[in-house]
Amino acid sequence: MSSAKRDQKQQILEYPVEIAAPDIGRWCNGNIGIPYVHRLEAAAPGPHLLLTALVHGNEPCGAIALDRLLTGGFRPSRGCVTLAFVNVDAYAKFTPSAPRASRWVDEDMNRVWAPEILAQRPSRSADVHRAAELLPLLKEADFLLDLHSTQHQNEPLVLAGPLEKSRKLARAVGLADLVVIDKGHAQGARMRDFGEFNDPSSTRTALLLECGQHWAASSADVAYAACLRIFDRFSMLPSGYVSGRVVALPEEATRFVEITMPVTIKNEFVFALPLRGGEIIKDAGTLVGYDGSEPVVTPHDNCIAIMPSQRLWAGLTAVRLGRLVAVPGAASLPPA
Repeated sequence: MSSAKRDQKQQILEYPVEIAAPDIGRWCNGNIGIPYVHRLEAAAPGPHLLLTALVHGNEPCGAIALDRLLTGGFRPSRGCVTLAFVNVDAYAKFTPSAPRASRWVDEDMNRVWAPEILAQRPSRSADVHRAAELLPLLKEADFLLDLHSTQHQNEPLVLAGPLEKSRKLARAVGLADLVVIDKGHAQGARMRDFGEFNDPSSTRTALLLECGQHWAASSADVAYAACLRIFDRFSMLPSGYVSGRVVALPEEATRFVEITMPVTIKNEFVFALPLRGGEIIKDAGTLVGYDGSEPVVTPHDNCIAIMPSQRLWAGLTAVRLGRLVAVPGAASLPPA
């Protein structure tokens, strides 16, 4: 690799930490026997909705949203809502002076949701141990909303996975205008891909919402608004509960990007373009970067770059490349 490429590899964009990460210690005991998990039930029957935050410990926007719901005494008007702070050991290391250092304890918790990994005893890492502890929640939930954020200043977007049921849900709830249709990462299964969430014969459905840049104050606003929106769309939001400022979300999603080429790193990746996410690369064959000495080029015209990474080592996803697609049919919620 040339010295110019080495220099480029070392350029990491830094973003200000605008978020005041909440102290979630008061929620440690939970109420169903799993630390940092709170179940809120209504007398009226309805769906079981699971909201998760802190799968990555350096993404505090979801923790702010769940903390706000618990502090505000939220109770659903029907059904059941479970709020889970996930990788709390990683989050305990979060500090504004080194916000990247708390992403996980031993390994990326959002790549371990395969049954054979979760069933191992003893668990191979602290992150897998905590994932296995939370496994009953995923098996019980009808719907999952997993709250995340992005490395760069991207617009909010939903990662809906490959199935039609998730696309329909993403369109109907309107958490973000942009929905990404993808199959995840070669490195391992995400929480949103677990079990029946990824089974086309099941009505259980999961969405992953990227709320914006990791440490932007606006990401926390989007996360909270998304919680209220999904409650409202499932008729679980009590009348008069909402007070104070809540940012506006789209009525439904209108733009869908299908990932045509996830770029999984084989050696060591260097970008040839200054991608931040959302760029439309006009021509097929445009150089995106180098994986070792191998050039990586766009597979088709009007290629959209989704969530380029600054973690550029072997086995990880450097960037996802895709195209805009039409999603037919009217927006409709699944049975609940």
